[in-house]
Amino acid sequence: MKKFLFILLAISGISSAQIAEKAEDISPLLIGEKIPKQDLISVDNKAVSTSEIFSKKTVLIIYRGGWCPYCNSQLMEMQEIENQIIALGYQIVAISPDSPKFLKETTKEDKLSYQLFSDSDGKFSEALGIAFKREKPKLEKYSEGKNPGFLPVPSVYILDENREIEFLYINPNYTKRLKGEMLLAVLKSLEN
Repeated sequence: MKKFLFILLAISGISSAQIAEKAEDISPLLIGEKIPKQDLISVDNKAVSTSEIFSKKTVLIIYRGGWCPYCNSQLMEMQEIENQIIALGYQIVAISPDSPKFLKETTKEDKLSYQLFSDSDGKFSEALGIAFKREKPKLEKYSEGKNPGFLPVPSVYILDENREIEFLYINPNYTKRLKGEMLLAVLKSLEN
């Protein structure tokens, strides 16, 4: 019984949202859990609730920022397969710590047609359990002073229309990203 209680306490301690010391120490929400209700900021600088954003099936991309070449490659790859993702009944939404001003730049430079949202203060990444501490200089510029010193571990979530996580890909090594062909295979397998 003591062993069971310890495991239960350890698991319950893991699920509390906080900013980890390093990327390898994150404690993300898992398959079956719901994306929390929270406001994000649109490219038009308007607060939008996650309950509105994720009211339909969604491929959610969390990325470090438009300054990250690995992130830009991933965002462009998602743009290339967007029509296939839509045909499978999903929308694409991407979120980063960048301010709306820098989100607009990313949208134009990468020619993105899907929605980008700002999590400059890190509350959403923290609630997902994927935020870790990072030095401020670059982050401060791109968040326009709102970033308290965090980065999200790049992540891909597949959500149902109730904001429930059906699949996730998270790798603390920011150079390793989920490939578009693998994402499409997962989306197709969820349809069966």
